[in-house]
Amino acid sequence: MTDQIVITEKTSQAKDVRAAVGGRYGAILPAEGHLFDLVEPEDVVPEWKRWSPVLLRPEGLYGTKPAKGGNKASKLQAIRAALKGAKCVWLATDCDREGQLIGQEILEHLKYRGRVMRVIFTAQDPQTIRNAFAQARPNADYARLYAAAVARRQADQIYNLSLTRTATVTLARGARTVIGVGRVKTPTLAIVCKRELEIRNFVPQAYFEVVATAEAGAGPLRMRHAPKERILKREDAEAIAALAEDFEGPLSVKVEDKRQSPPRLHDLPSLQKLCGSRFGWSAARTLEVAQELYDGDGKKVITYPRAETRYLPENLIPDVPRIVAGLRVGRAFAEVPVPDPPVIRRGAGGPFNDKGLAGASHHAVIPNVNTVETLREVWPRLSADERKLFDVIARSYLAAMMPDFRYRQTTATIDVKGHVFRAVGRQPIELGWRAAFPNWQPADEKGEDAQLLPALRDGEAARLHDAMVEAKETRPPPRYNEGTLIEAMQNAWRFVEDEALQERLKEAKGIGTPATRAEVIRGLKAQEFLVTEGKNIVPTPRGLSLYAVLEKADPALVDPGVTAQMERLLDEVLVGQQEMAGAIDAVCAQASRIIARLQDGTTPIDPALLRPQARRGGAKGRVANGPPTPAMKRFAEGLARQKGLELPDGYDASGAVCRAFLDQHSGKAGTAPTSPPAGGDEPAPPRRRATGRRKKAAPALDESRTGPAPRRPRRRAQPAPAAGPDRPASEEPISDRAETPLRIPFGNKEAALRLGARYRAGGWYAPPGTDLGGFRERGWL
Repeated sequence: MTDQIVITEKTSQAKDVRAAVGGRYGAILPAEGHLFDLVEPEDVVPEWKRWSPVLLRPEGLYGTKPAKGGNKASKLQAIRAALKGAKCVWLATDCDREGQLIGQEILEHLKYRGRVMRVIFTAQDPQTIRNAFAQARPNADYARLYAAAVARRQADQIYNLSLTRTATVTLARGARTVIGVGRVKTPTLAIVCKRELEIRNFVPQAYFEVVATAEAGAGPLRMRHAPKERILKREDAEAIAALAEDFEGPLSVKVEDKRQSPPRLHDLPSLQKLCGSRFGWSAARTLEVAQELYDGDGKKVITYPRAETRYLPENLIPDVPRIVAGLRVGRAFAEVPVPDPPVIRRGAGGPFNDKGLAGASHHAVIPNVNTVETLREVWPRLSADERKLFDVIARSYLAAMMPDFRYRQTTATIDVKGHVFRAVGRQPIELGWRAAFPNWQPADEKGEDAQLLPALRDGEAARLHDAMVEAKETRPPPRYNEGTLIEAMQNAWRFVEDEALQERLKEAKGIGTPATRAEVIRGLKAQEFLVTEGKNIVPTPRGLSLYAVLEKADPALVDPGVTAQMERLLDEVLVGQQEMAGAIDAVCAQASRIIARLQDGTTPIDPALLRPQARRGGAKGRVANGPPTPAMKRFAEGLARQKGLELPDGYDASGAVCRAFLDQHSGKAGTAPTSPPAGGDEPAPPRRRATGRRKKAAPALDESRTGPAPRRPRRRAQPAPAAGPDRPASEEPISDRAETPLRIPFGNKEAALRLGARYRAGGWYAPPGTDLGGFRERGWL
């Protein structure tokens, strides 16, 4: 038995570590995400089993217990056995807070007291991993990282469970429902609800602007009178237009040479915002694609995607020429004119800024220096979405190493008897970094601000003509999409009115973490508090009802600024400005104040919040307030194995989390729970990739049952007919386990799902009782 072992976060990571270092550091044993959960309140204090308005703060910290589901038990047993003879443990989990917690909680629970070394890598190629092992440091050096993760986890459990139980007891008043409160989830819902109410209550206001053409010596230009104090009466605007018609006077011309630095590199929130607006991706989809680029088999072309900063450490400056050269070998980036040598910017105004990394466990997302030279071979293996996202990351990096964009801005004004008309033009002098984005034009260069002005001289005469009035109308603020909602979560300081507090909260990282915000949004949609309409996210009537109840009960429950203050305290643990116990105490103090307020209040609950939600599509189903059924869990595990997906933490304990996963990946939407699981809030990011041999497909789900669906007699497998006139080669394969086998041509999946078809284990079938008329009409039987 070896006297040292390596612990990784998941099986795919163990495979990469084994390929990089072999058995040099002992046996390599993967976890499966979190192998431990916090114990329940009633496991600490039996009286807490009965729900009541009380702060569920134990003496000390909540202990841990082995988690269930997946292969967790066997993974834990393997690590437990190996630790008995291990003198040294190498923790090679992900480089963030969550990764530190996943690895170290195993050692803490099993009371391992040997030597522990921490291996930190921000890319998963062999060279990076080998370098990380060579530069490993004692795990004690990362005590703050672990303390910050523990503080967040403990505070969330106390806050979420205490306030969920209190709100349910004091507001529901005997109704059979759970009013879920989450430290991150609830204010996120509030952000969307406040915007929706603002839009609904918005009263548009008409106003007017005056435009005219100015004739100068070198040619015409379009000028506009749009004062800060809007013109609200048409007759006033028409009077100004009359004054402008045929007015002649001197132009005041101001010419400035300006420069613009490249945009900052990407972290996960900025990627999610950009991909949401440009490609229509959900936040979870962006993270899924980025994760595949990071650790996908035969890929590994970017650094760690769950980035929480947009800076790079200065020790990565020597990698710049190699990354630039590797990117420009391919046709996609060959035309980007990066200078030789590249431009290196340090400090807050550039990409390389050590001070900007304070408190961050990893840097901005960039191409992987150790695989960029193999990009030509990797490119064919990337999907269309992976190529899109890599293009975004690569061009951002190249632009950061290019000169400033230089331009000449000309501003011309003319005073018409006290009414100033204005025109602005911009002429590029040197494209600089803008050459990395040849098809992009910023919003402020569109319309009149993009006009190319003739050569103008200050003081030269101009005559106005064709003056006219343009009617305008104020518009409500736009609805959020997933990208802009994540940006709002990241910049929660904007929801605080106190300017002094705003400045302090700007240093925090908003509410939630980059790795979990997408899961928070997905959970709110699974619980039918939010819904997607086109690219936008809007609250459902239930979401608005819950927001109204909680906002009236205590505004602090739904205030993003309050949560941002708590986040700042938790983040201060990471940089040593706050002790773990002090941060937990502060969150508990806030929870206690809200509990007291809820007990004193007499807020009635909106009846709409108590109504059960029927399953979409009209099918009967039970409300999943608790854990998923065994059938749901088996279906999720089988789906993960089949598609190579990562199961989200909590899928085996929370019906909402399990249903959200199935809705997203099974291709057929199911039901969402009427109310959230008790205390449900900020789930851990999905970190585990299912492995192992493929098992028999899960039985069809029947959520009206509490157990698995009854077994049906298996049909003898029938060989699929060969491709030919009756079955084109492009069709999906037929499942040998289908009750009624179907042949669905590609491009017809949505129609098949609407008719009731299901996809399982490589084939399509119609469940028993399905009306087969629509399938026969299409020739799919």
